Amino acid sequence: MTRIILFNKPFDVLSQFTDKGTEGTTRRTLSEFIDVPGVYPAGRLDRDSEGLMVLTDNGKLQAKISNPKFRSPKSYLAQVEGHPTDDQLEQLRKGVVLKDGPTRPAQVEQIMPPDLWDRDPPVRYRKTVPDAWLRLTITEGRNRQVRRMTAHVDLPCLRLVRWSVGEWSLDGIAPGTWRDA
Repeated sequence: MTRIILFNKPFDVLSQFTDKGTEGTTRRTLSEFIDVPGVYPAGRLDRDSEGLMVLTDNGKLQAKISNPKFRSPKSYLAQVEGHPTDDQLEQLRKGVVLKDGPTRPAQVEQIMPPDLWDRDPPVRYRKTVPDAWLRLTITEGRNRQVRRMTAHVDLPCLRLVRWSVGEWSLDGIAPGTWRDA
């Protein structure tokens, strides 16, 4: 039977179980939170991003979730610097051209600030620079894609939370905790 774990990855945690890159490192990894043998992340989530990670012991499911050819939708809540204009949102909806090529169109809408947990450390706050929240859904998963897309339309990302992957979401999962799907 396939095991699927839904984990709410906190900020500043690597989306892998070991950190072999740096001898004697103090960087936090998944092993601090998940002690389940045989499960592996289906995709990655940047160290400075938070939110849903799906882990499984099924290699085919892992590939289906993480491979862009399957177009598995991933939804993000992004706090951006500035007030999004209709033109900026439309550019994201059509897809933008990044250094590694054009992105697929994204579903995007401006939303009210979501009721999320506090982040440690907190997002920098500047009185003179407004911010806004967007909900974006993409069907790719390039390196730092959402951050690069919002930056491309002059909306730098301050905080990024992956809310859902396919049918799974963060509903009811506190940061640093997990549950079986």
